[in-house]
Amino acid sequence: MDIQRFWRDALDLWGTLDQHPVLHAALGLIVLLFVSLLIGRLARFLILHSTRLLGRQPALRWLDDLRHNKVFHRLAQTTPSLVVQFGLKLVPELSATAQHFLGNVALAVTLLFMTRALSCLLDALLDIYARTEHARTRSIKGYMQLAKMMLWIFAAIVIVATLIDRSPLLLLSGLGAMSAVLLLVYKDTLLSFVASVQLTSNDMLHVGDWIEMPQAGADGDVVDITLHTVKVQNFDKTIVSIPTWRLMSESFRNYRGMQQSGGRRIKRSLFIDAASVRFLSAEEEERLGQVRLLGDYLAHKRQELHSWNEALGPVAELAANRRKLTNIGTFRAFALAYLKNHPNVHANMTCMVRQMQATAEGVPLEIYCFTTTTAWAEYERIQGDIFDYLLAVLPEFGLSLYQQPSGNDMRVGLAARVTRSEPA
Repeated sequence: MDIQRFWRDALDLWGTLDQHPVLHAALGLIVLLFVSLLIGRLARFLILHSTRLLGRQPALRWLDDLRHNKVFHRLAQTTPSLVVQFGLKLVPELSATAQHFLGNVALAVTLLFMTRALSCLLDALLDIYARTEHARTRSIKGYMQLAKMMLWIFAAIVIVATLIDRSPLLLLSGLGAMSAVLLLVYKDTLLSFVASVQLTSNDMLHVGDWIEMPQAGADGDVVDITLHTVKVQNFDKTIVSIPTWRLMSESFRNYRGMQQSGGRRIKRSLFIDAASVRFLSAEEEERLGQVRLLGDYLAHKRQELHSWNEALGPVAELAANRRKLTNIGTFRAFALAYLKNHPNVHANMTCMVRQMQATAEGVPLEIYCFTTTTAWAEYERIQGDIFDYLLAVLPEFGLSLYQQPSGNDMRVGLAARVTRSEPA
């Protein structure tokens, strides 16, 4: 009995609302909003729960990327505005003007959440692409950022046109007069986009490449390539952000070719004291002939020099006419043989020991070869071992390394002079 009375009272109250159309319409809108929020929560639960169950299947792992980037969450957020948009016709006493205005607002909200869903979809596609083999050599992050920028610009135009109830073409025609301003504002974006296209199409830069750009303070590995910037982590763990367009307008060095070749170059000189360069004596030739790496070289050179000197005839008695072995030339042959027999020197790449132009610091002997590894620490170890040995073996050839006199050398020299000048 109480329920029937309550129902009659509710009907009587609702009937009295016909005398107050504004209140009637306001209550209808409140009920519509409540129903839309309720349906939105239900739709969100169903969508997220169903995609979570489907994502457990191995063939549908990509659904986890969409869910992680909140694509389905953004799509579910469009449900309340869609319910409001199509439910406005059921609201009693609502004027056509209010219905049209609220419909445009609901449509604008729907477009906003659809744009956010598409933006999240682009992020999800970027994550999916990052797991492929092509992502190691080709970065599409810059293109995705440009696509998101264009998406939001287009969405903003359509949303504003919807709110003011005008055609989007009208707004686009007005933007034509602002093209010069837009070009000025987005100058760096356009330059960076063109640079990104050129870097990618010409295969000039990858994530993981070691690049060197002194004018930007960059010397390290590329960790990220975006539309506007390229991030480089230097070897001291600092991060340098370089505008993408600078990589096309200025020069930089990419060590990818060295890493792909499998060998890293050693190019360093030993500065020999010119005063220690001389001819080898017969005893030194005999002694050095017992060195394993010099046996073939000395036998060949002795035969060559003997034939040359015999062809000279009587003038061969003069020392200036005769050819003889030098200690620096023999050491150069020994160093080359040592490098070619070294297990960590690349056998299929250039390997030579050359004498450079003499300078005030001595006679440079340049070691030019490639190691069998490109790892930095291992490369430095191999290079250090090679030069440690060559420096230690120099005295065997009667050679000495040039070194500028230090304060201790001066003190030793002065002390020896004072000792010689003292009376016995």
